[in-house]
Amino acid sequence: MFDAVNIIKTVGYLGLFAIVFAESGLFIGFFLPGDSLLFTAGFLASQGYGNAAVIVAICFAAAVAGDSFGYWFGKRAGPRIFIREDGLFFKKAYVERIRAFYSRHGGKALIFARFIAVIRTFAPIFAGVGNMPYSVFLSYNIVGGFLWAGGLVGLGFMLGSIIPGIDGYLLPIIAGIIIISAIPSMIAVMREWRKRRLAGGGSLS
Repeated sequence: MFDAVNIIKTVGYLGLFAIVFAESGLFIGFFLPGDSLLFTAGFLASQGYGNAAVIVAICFAAAVAGDSFGYWFGKRAGPRIFIREDGLFFKKAYVERIRAFYSRHGGKALIFARFIAVIRTFAPIFAGVGNMPYSVFLSYNIVGGFLWAGGLVGLGFMLGSIIPGIDGYLLPIIAGIIIISAIPSMIAVMREWRKRRLAGGGSLS
């Protein structure tokens, strides 16, 4: 497991901004430890390393900026990708599914995606591909970014302030956060796999 404490102490505020930005809107950022990193940053602030309010502001700004970058990347590059002939990963039908999904769930999907590992990286990109109006996207992006940054940093700060010796349980807590944030993604993958098996007439047994 990555050492979130040493990562934060090494990269500082600027590095924290860069990591959150990358995880929020760059394809290459899906593997980065967003949730656990924010929680750990809040915990370290409770122990006197950094300022919690500054950390929240930095993470919030990085989250909103990263999502916006992802949105514009999806809006500009997505259509050019999906107009190609169907391939192994990209199919024309995906665009319509994305547009329909954001038409039905739009803002709610963006807010919930903030708290789901991997999905939070691709949600803004797909919102751009699906042509969600940017004004709508930005408003929910701001709400989701604030709840995510403020909630996780605040939780780490609160637990670090009120529970004596919590640093001894930090690694299990971080592991739990990683597992919990990954569960929805795993469920979504399993459901999609099951639908494809059923559509193809395959047996699940």
